[in-house]
This record gives sequence, structure tokens and C-alpha cells, in this order.
Amino acid sequence: MIVNKKTFIRGLIMLALFMGVLISLFMPLFNGQNSMQYLDSLYNSISKASAYYIPDVQSEAEKLNGRTVSMSLPYDNTEQVLQTRMLFEKTGVQVSEEDGRLNIEGDLGRMMAGCLEDADAMYYNDGETVSGKYGYDERRVLYNWAHVIELAVHDLKDQKKFEEAKILDLALEKGVRASYNYYQVEPQSIRERLWVVITSLLFYVIYTLWYGFAIMYLFEGWGMQLDH
Repeated sequence: MIVNKKTFIRGLIMLALFMGVLISLFMPLFNGQNSMQYLDSLYNSISKASAYYIPDVQSEAEKLNGRTVSMSLPYDNTEQVLQTRMLFEKTGVQVSEEDGRLNIEGDLGRMMAGCLEDADAMYYNDGETVSGKYGYDERRVLYNWAHVIELAVHDLKDQKKFEEAKILDLALEKGVRASYNYYQVEPQSIRERLWVVITSLLFYVIYTLWYGFAIMYLFEGWGMQLDH
């Protein structure tokens, strides 16, 4: 039973407007993108502009120059083994396959230099250079680098080579994975789109409060009160 008709109608109108705006948010109003997709792309672009750590990682990886390692990594995918072998062959590291394992021996610094070179190219969206270097899809190249580094980290830890494993893990997180996730995203400075960022944040706050007041007025119209 509606106790306060005026308050109830106010809440109903506010809720209807809220739903109308919500529907519009999922319409492709921004060059074929809806509002969510547009803002997601915008914030990805802004975050990419401030997430370039590859030069710092390369400096850390230089500590590995001259450190020869021998690793035996398990694989169960023949195609991936062949693709991964190319990565090491291009860096001059010895690699062979035996009984489902990839045996790697050579300078760990050279291996990581080649890996970060590919990651750097991908960060700048230069996929053609990477795919041309190995003869297959550039995203797959970084995927293979990520996978083999994960295996290498575990192997190095088993060998008690914790410093080497730590540097490889750093290269994986701030180099390979960052480049993979940001590939084909164009970086933008937040200063260039500051008004969009501020507007979107203000809209989020106001829109959330609008919904809260709409529900409150509906319940008050029904005669329900919140006591403190």
C-alpha cells in the first residue's frame, strides 16, 4: 500500500530515468563502442602510458650476461615446442628436444635480451617485426615467451638460482605480460583526456547516488522508514 504517493512517484520517475540512462550506456554511441567499451579503452590507453618498465627490466637483465645455465623444461605440445625452439635459436642459445622436454643451455643474459627485445617491439605495437622474425603470429610469440619463462623460473628455483629466477619473473610480469596485454592499445597521457576522466568519475558518483535516492523514495512512498 502506497502511503505517500508524491514521494513514491518521485522515486519511480528517478528509477525510470536511471534505467533509461543505463540502456543508453550499452548502446554503440562512441564510434561503434558503447560507453563501457569506450571508457575501458580510454583507461587502458592511459594506464599504458605509465606502465612502460621494459628499460628498467633490461637493466636488471644485464646482470645475467655471462651466466650460463642448463635447463630441461617439460612440454606436451609439439607445435609449441617447435615455435619455442625458434625463440632460443634466434638468441644463439643451444636448444634441443628429447622425450617431451626442451633442453636449453647457454647465456641466460642473451636469452633475456632477445625476449625483452620482442616485448619492447610489441609494447610499441610493432607486431610485424616480431612475426617476421619468427614466421608466426606475434601474439603467439609473446605467449610462448611467457610460458617458457614460467617453466624456466621453476627450474632455476629447483637449482637454487634464486637471483636469476627473480629477474626472469620480473621480466615476465613487467615486460612480456605487459606488452601482451597492451598490444595494439595506443598510449595516451591523462593530461590529454583529463576532462573525460573527471566527467566519467563525477558521472559515476552522481549516477550511483541517483539510484540510491530513487530506491529510498520508493520505500518511503510505501511507508517504510529507516531508523538510526
